[in-house]
Amino acid sequence: MQPSRTVSVLLATGLMLVASLAHARGTVRKVDIKGLDKGDDAEIIENIEVSLSLHDAIGKPQGESRLEYLLSQAERQTRKALEPFGYYNPTIRVESPREGEDVRVVIHVDKGAQVAVREEEVAITGPAARDRYLQDDLAAFTPKAGQPFDSVSYEASKVTISRRLSERGYFDADFTQRRVDVVRADNAADIFLTWDSGRRYDMGPITFEYDYFRPGLFEPLVYWEQGSYWHEGKLDRLRESLTKLDYFSVIDIQPHPEDADENGEVPVNVKLTRAKRTVYTAGLSYGSESGPGVRGGVERRYVNSRGHKLDTQLDYAQKRKSLITSYRIPAFHWLDGWYTFAVSAYDEQTRYIDMRNFKLIASRSGEINEHWTAIVSMNALRERWRYGSDDQFNDAVYQHTTLVYPQLTADYVDVDDRSFPRRGLSGNATLRGGVEGAGSDTSFVQADATLRWYVPVGASDRLILRGQVGTTWTSDLVAMPPSLRYFAGGDRSIRGYAWREVGPRTPPPDKYALGAKNLVVGSAEYEHYFGGGPWGAAVFVDSGSAFDNTIDLHTGVGLGVRWKSPVGPVRIDIARGLNHPDSQFQVYLNIGADL
Repeated sequence: MQPSRTVSVLLATGLMLVASLAHARGTVRKVDIKGLDKGDDAEIIENIEVSLSLHDAIGKPQGESRLEYLLSQAERQTRKALEPFGYYNPTIRVESPREGEDVRVVIHVDKGAQVAVREEEVAITGPAARDRYLQDDLAAFTPKAGQPFDSVSYEASKVTISRRLSERGYFDADFTQRRVDVVRADNAADIFLTWDSGRRYDMGPITFEYDYFRPGLFEPLVYWEQGSYWHEGKLDRLRESLTKLDYFSVIDIQPHPEDADENGEVPVNVKLTRAKRTVYTAGLSYGSESGPGVRGGVERRYVNSRGHKLDTQLDYAQKRKSLITSYRIPAFHWLDGWYTFAVSAYDEQTRYIDMRNFKLIASRSGEINEHWTAIVSMNALRERWRYGSDDQFNDAVYQHTTLVYPQLTADYVDVDDRSFPRRGLSGNATLRGGVEGAGSDTSFVQADATLRWYVPVGASDRLILRGQVGTTWTSDLVAMPPSLRYFAGGDRSIRGYAWREVGPRTPPPDKYALGAKNLVVGSAEYEHYFGGGPWGAAVFVDSGSAFDNTIDLHTGVGLGVRWKSPVGPVRIDIARGLNHPDSQFQVYLNIGADL
């Protein structure tokens, strides 16, 4: 064969081979991970899937060279994905059977033994070595010697201590050593982690930046002394106080440790951006007794540069109407709260009562601490009412009463999550009383309290226990207006009965609720959330009574649907009373956390 002919044949053969390789293709249809438990090893499986380049290629045709590269990387990527969980000596085998151009990848994983911590040296030097909160964090550090090495726990513990150093004013803190040595041959890990805290800084001067409001208005919210020890929780409380004022759309609190003076005092800048001044609200309403209605309101977040507020709310339904206007003045000294002056009017003309009242209120609220809030008020009430059905109102005789009385209300909240509590307690208590001849038509003392206990069950379920008691001491119950008597029944009382259904009533056939001197209600509710939420179901039992002398317990049972919506928990309940209810079933709808 002539040399030129031989070269031509070789070139043609090479071109055909290149063309064949260029057109060879494969498509990964599925990646299976074998050898791991989908329950206990779910996080490991998820980490492997995220780490595999093959997952991004599923369903996408790949050239032969690209496909071979992805397969060659699968073993290394799987091995790296196991290391954060302490598995450094796994056995991994990758199979890739083909059916035409379709490729099914199977990764067989034997985790092997988990690496254990052999030596643990975790410490803090400097002034923070004597800080008991940081010492508690060091004591809680995981993993410890003898425990399996888990880099997730290791990183979380490390971040906890670093954050605590910053929160407590050790702004110069830094690592002096930060090393984890894994000895694969010994299946062991040695941890060497040390911080030098540096000095602890103090709270420096606070500078407020805002417009419109008078200078110095917000300085009383700074409850700590300049030069006191630094703690980020102080700034968190300041931010919370500013947020509750509802004056601002943006609250930016920035410490500047780089500008600390020679005494170690860190200046803080608070920049406040005003929110929209006026808020309008409107909506529709419907109640089985009140009928259809509309609601509307106008709130002036700030009336003047002193931060006064004005709020008017109207609820106008077919058979029940209310109007309340309140004027609030910020009260920052002593206890963070408000002076409030309010006037309210109420008109109810339902099937069993014609009631109207007018009320004046002057109050001072205050936040005692992060759990307790109290309100002290003076009230003047004028009320007129009469019982009877629609066709009997013309014959019924009106009763009138005037009461002037002080009132003390205390609220307590200590829960893990105010929007959806699973653990903790919340409650409120009220004490009020008036004296005949001192502005009141009768002497009376009234006290009531409500307590809610949230108990977590499993990963996402909860048990809610609720109790409510109330009592009235008076020599003339007839002179006590309906607005200050106790009624039972309804969604926040005894489900399975209508609002005001349980308690003293006139004889049949009318059975008008009269209200009672005493109240006792208990409730137990269990909520289960499917797969952790947001949808769930509930079962509950409520029992209690409103009574004058002899208690007559009424019990209701029911089922409910729960939804953790973006605007708060939504609850739909259907319940049935077990003690001669007026209706076979009652349906209730509620939105928002019930604290």
